[in-house]
Amino acid sequence: MEILFIHWNPDPVAFSLGVIHVRWYGLLFALPFAVGYYIMRNMFERENQPVQHLDTLLTYVVISTVIGARLGHCLFYEPKIYLAEPIRILKIWEGGLASHGAGIGVIMGLLLFSQKTRISFWWIADRLAILVGLAGLTIRTGNLFNSEIYGKPTDLPWAFIFERVDAVPRHPTQIYEALSYFAVFLWMFWIYRKRVREGKTMKPGWFLGLLLILIFTLRLLIEFLKEPQVEFEQNMLINMGQLLSLPFIAVGIFLMLRKHQTA
Repeated sequence: MEILFIHWNPDPVAFSLGVIHVRWYGLLFALPFAVGYYIMRNMFERENQPVQHLDTLLTYVVISTVIGARLGHCLFYEPKIYLAEPIRILKIWEGGLASHGAGIGVIMGLLLFSQKTRISFWWIADRLAILVGLAGLTIRTGNLFNSEIYGKPTDLPWAFIFERVDAVPRHPTQIYEALSYFAVFLWMFWIYRKRVREGKTMKPGWFLGLLLILIFTLRLLIEFLKEPQVEFEQNMLINMGQLLSLPFIAVGIFLMLRKHQTA
């Protein structure tokens, strides 16, 4: 019986406005910031935090995410290229963003935000951590539209043939990650709502630790099904994405197990 694989070759451009071409990836990258803003607003109001700081928070998170993700890709995956020609780091339209760099960037941004507003770093980091899975869903969907970060060959019936890449059926690892991260978001949001509804206190860093363990363990496992993203990963036992995930998982375990003070 012949297996009918999924042939995938969508136009990565969602729409055009004259000479401006808006790509699906850009729209899906921006979407969680917009949705997250309204969810965070509800959290601020529910827990009596100053809502007027939300716009500042959004600015810090957007800027730190983009800078961290871009520098993460340039320094972790292609340092020889970008250190030899640093001006190319600014050419973000050429592509190249790394989630591990984004994670480091956001943490730095939140530290600055906390210092500016006097809102507890742990309070804001724990609430923002709940939304990260939602961002993972949309960004990996954007990768799917770009036919990038695809998986290794497989004969499973749900395999995708990424026609812009080759004619080989492959694991749609973008979908695996997107659905996994969305499940993390739904579960963490449910835990948060349940605790707030029951009036339970939040242990500082607990949600952030949970997120780091779940997201980066999933990333580490799914990476085994992916094709290497850069040439130097070809002969590595575990790739750069997996190596970078290990310290994040370790920090997550530390945050969840350490002795807490009440938030």
